[in-house]
Amino acid sequence: MHRRTVLTGLAVLSASPALAQTGAPGVVKVELTTPEGRFLLELAGDKAPLTVANFLKYLDAGRYTGGSFYRGVTVPNAPQLGLVQFGPKPGRYFAPVQHEPTTQTGLKHLEGTISLARGALNSGTCDIFICLADSPYLDANPAAPGDNQGFAAFGRVVEGLDIARRIQVMPKSATAENPTMVGQMLEKPVPILTAKRA
Repeated sequence: MHRRTVLTGLAVLSASPALAQTGAPGVVKVELTTPEGRFLLELAGDKAPLTVANFLKYLDAGRYTGGSFYRGVTVPNAPQLGLVQFGPKPGRYFAPVQHEPTTQTGLKHLEGTISLARGALNSGTCDIFICLADSPYLDANPAAPGDNQGFAAFGRVVEGLDIARRIQVMPKSATAENPTMVGQMLEKPVPILTAKRA
């Protein structure tokens, strides 16, 4: 399955009115259903408005319904770490969103954090990963060399982290388009049956 944006870091080891929702200011709740169960996500529109608006653009266009969880990453000798990744059904991609680093938003890559996958800076579009443990190495680190901007965390899993852990360890394909992802792509991606605001 071709993906325009990918998360490779682990392989190497103003908010719009549309964000308004009942509950905490700027928080948007999203529900994903899969054959494995239901996810409830909380998006931090008050802290990461550009990334949340970008995600909602795909969600409201119906692009995540029919998409899938397609990647499960485990870390050798540290099985509690890792992530799962999902994306929309194939089709048109919107323009990449401007990167919102964790040093700007104040969000961190903790257990249950949802974040936008990317390659180069400002290249993130629609592929999302869920952290299964605290992962500070995914945060921006201005003191580090090279591309030190990390990934754009923009919310958290409120319900369904147990489902993500099941998906993480599902059988993997022996091949992958990106050589760094061999052993990470699910043999049978888990379909997203519905994706909508909760």
